Amino acid sequence: MKKWKYLTMTAVLGSALLLGACGSETESEEATNGSQTTETAAAGDAQLTGSVSGDGSSTVAPITEGLVEEYAGTQPDVKVSVGVSGTGGGFEKFIAGETDFSNASRPIKDEEKAKLDEAGIEYTEFQVAYDGLTVVVNPENDWATELTVDQLKKLWIEDGTTKKWSDIDPSWPAEEIVFYSPGTDSGTYDYFDEVILDGSDLVKSATLSEDDNVLVQGVSADKNAIGFFGFAYYLENQNKLTAVKVDGVEPTNETIESGEYTPLSRPLFVYAKNSALKDNEAFYDFMKFTLENAGEMAETVGYVKLPDAKYTEGLTALEGLK
Repeated sequence: MKKWKYLTMTAVLGSALLLGACGSETESEEATNGSQTTETAAAGDAQLTGSVSGDGSSTVAPITEGLVEEYAGTQPDVKVSVGVSGTGGGFEKFIAGETDFSNASRPIKDEEKAKLDEAGIEYTEFQVAYDGLTVVVNPENDWATELTVDQLKKLWIEDGTTKKWSDIDPSWPAEEIVFYSPGTDSGTYDYFDEVILDGSDLVKSATLSEDDNVLVQGVSADKNAIGFFGFAYYLENQNKLTAVKVDGVEPTNETIESGEYTPLSRPLFVYAKNSALKDNEAFYDFMKFTLENAGEMAETVGYVKLPDAKYTEGLTALEGLK
């Protein structure tokens, strides 16, 4: 997401957080021993230094990027860097010990768990939001605006043919379908594979990209194109895309949160390295800030916040890792 999307909110919330920080510093100066109380302070109260590194899902990225920008307003001396190499690519770096946290748009796989175990890396899973994987078509496409799960399977599963819209419904145009999909390192691809492809091969003619903006551009430029990605990217580009109803249900905040938009609703995650949470005070503080603000940021960038109890549960788990 572009930085300007957060400027207004950052100006307000950042100022409030900075005022809180200044007040906390004054109180600290008045303390008789002048000692820092970072471990018991709320996230953002004590001024910290250090660095934090993460990588992973492009779907989770808008939430993290927004939080990083706001966090810089309250902890300017902590450098938080976040890459976007996809869920699978992020886990590769996490396993290699290159990052403190890994964003993911799917749960961690058993083979990834095994590799982390072999590497001696203990981790904790935190949920940060809900997403509705959104199937999109070009606005000029007025025939495939509603699809069933079975039709999605027929569209996206490789069957050795050159697929036309009329293959799905004889009343639709006899035009070749142009496919755009997240790359195979993407958790969005993995989730789509699980709930739509059922492990079968994705149609081989699809253009794959880890950059969701490439997919947006492709679908918006071709009336015969179809693609899929996270709900936030659809909302950001809804003036040039049409969201497809799946089994009669449109992806919205309400249908995603309720689970009505099935099977394409899913949780979004951050996986944190336990040792880094214990040894890197800046990382612990950033994760606390994340869990305290992820719900509001999720709504701001176009996803759906979790129930408050979920964030409280995450904060309790985080406190236990201190």
